[in-house]
Amino acid sequence: MTDVFAGARLVVVKVGSSLLVDGAKGELRRAWLTSLCADVAALKQAGAKVILVSSGSIALGRRLLGLPSGALRLEESQAAAAAGQVRLAEAYADIFAGFGIVAAQVLLTFGDTEERRRYLNARATLTTLIDLGAVPVINENDTVATAEIRFGDNDRLGARVASMMGADRLVLLSDVDGLYTADPGLDPAAAHIPEVTAITPEIEAMAGDSISGFGRGGMASKVIAARIAMGAGCDVILARGAVEAPLSAINKGARHTIFRASLTPAAARKRWIAGVLRAEGVLVIDDGAVRALTDGKSLLPAGIRQVDGRFERGDAVVVKSRDGREIARGLAAYGATDAERIAGKRTVEIEAILGYRGRDEMIHRDDLVLTGNGQ
Repeated sequence: MTDVFAGARLVVVKVGSSLLVDGAKGELRRAWLTSLCADVAALKQAGAKVILVSSGSIALGRRLLGLPSGALRLEESQAAAAAGQVRLAEAYADIFAGFGIVAAQVLLTFGDTEERRRYLNARATLTTLIDLGAVPVINENDTVATAEIRFGDNDRLGARVASMMGADRLVLLSDVDGLYTADPGLDPAAAHIPEVTAITPEIEAMAGDSISGFGRGGMASKVIAARIAMGAGCDVILARGAVEAPLSAINKGARHTIFRASLTPAAARKRWIAGVLRAEGVLVIDDGAVRALTDGKSLLPAGIRQVDGRFERGDAVVVKSRDGREIARGLAAYGATDAERIAGKRTVEIEAILGYRGRDEMIHRDDLVLTGNGQ
């Protein structure tokens, strides 16, 4: 695969219920899913890592449990999700195995992307899975989520995952082939928009309701998802997914809308660290560590001379020189208590001191931005 996905390190693909499940029969569209998995295998062969965000568990489960058509009560949706998720996971595992790929099921709730420690744990798990060559298949944990904490639809869940993981592309496969100036089902003069570079009020006004009536998300949710992902430096591709091999179809010219981010994921993350997060502590470092940071290296425990503040793993901290100049800001790989214990120590000593194997760096260079005051 080239073109749209060229150069992508990580691609997140969101799959809607109406694509995965035959609405009339309530059965999995296995042939279509096989073609999607073949596309994912091709992406991986081209060097990209892939995460799937998949709907479908409730749609599958309601038939298995004999639930009626129409709106379900919350507890019925949760029961359907519990039954359907087993079938969905089995299908992904079986089909991906045919391509020599391990599928891994991951269930997330809204809190997993909001609460800092759970966010870090989820990101670490997903990172490990994709580094090991697996394809995580993520769904909202419908069996335990309540109406108050739901993502509301998997478009926004896909955007949250793309943002959390620093993805280059988010593909929203749906029942529409892109954004139009108006609802094309109601207005024959509606024009397709091939590219969006900013989510303006005019773009928001173009969003309408879902035309399938099967999934929870409409065009408005897709625009919201695009805003979230673009803010994290991720391009978003909205395309019709009902065709066989939908990712290949995009590269072969199938109509779609691409929402282009103005920053790369790395640049967006650096800006977030530098200007958005409140610093919870201070690390005072020696002259050798100052030189290492200005040379683009990570901050190792050996260069730390003082730890101030009460911060947890993943919190933002200010890095200062011994004469009080601010050098950088970054995300701490250890909480304050452990940071005090390993400050000034060599990396090889960390495990013996803490009793567990953590990261080699106090702040990895990917999680650190020079603020300029120390240069």
